[in-house]
Amino acid sequence: MNSKIEKLIKQFARLPRLGTRAAQRITLALLQDNTGRAESLANALLDTVHTIRPCPNCGVLCDTDVGMCEFCRDAARANGQLCIVRDLSDVWTLEKSSVFHGRYHILGGLLSGVAGTMPDDLNISNLPERIKSENITEVIFALPNTVEGKTTQHYVMSVIGPDIAPRFSELASGVPLGGDLDYLDDGTLSLAFGGRKEL
Repeated sequence: MNSKIEKLIKQFARLPRLGTRAAQRITLALLQDNTGRAESLANALLDTVHTIRPCPNCGVLCDTDVGMCEFCRDAARANGQLCIVRDLSDVWTLEKSSVFHGRYHILGGLLSGVAGTMPDDLNISNLPERIKSENITEVIFALPNTVEGKTTQHYVMSVIGPDIAPRFSELASGVPLGGDLDYLDDGTLSLAFGGRKEL
């Protein structure tokens, strides 16, 4: 196999949830396409890599020229609710389901001794100040229902402290043990959000 093609396949295969076979199919489809799709993809990827950065306030990806993300700029979302999630895919899942209309905070991972993720690796340093400055009245944890998720939740609660956040809550029924938001349907997610319980 041509070394350039093999290198491209390996790059695609390194992406989450893509194995070698899927990477081969994507590479083949792009190389055999005569509509300029491969070049358009490459240009879009380069443009995105050079102009998208995490929002300095919450961690949601946004254009570098706008400063803060759309959620942090939207005054209608300043409703006193702050939803803490693991990553951007969780934000996309919640937005698609339309069950939450407040602001987000992306941790960028979960505490894990196995994976080597420590507190300093998470986006939590500005949380106490955010909660005070944005008049947050409820901090909602929408983390995976796993040991890592619960450990992270308890740690973040200790960093914030009960004197800063008036109310902590977590998603209720509908989220199975070991479950991720990515795999929940809109109805289940709505039930989990609507029935969230105070911590």
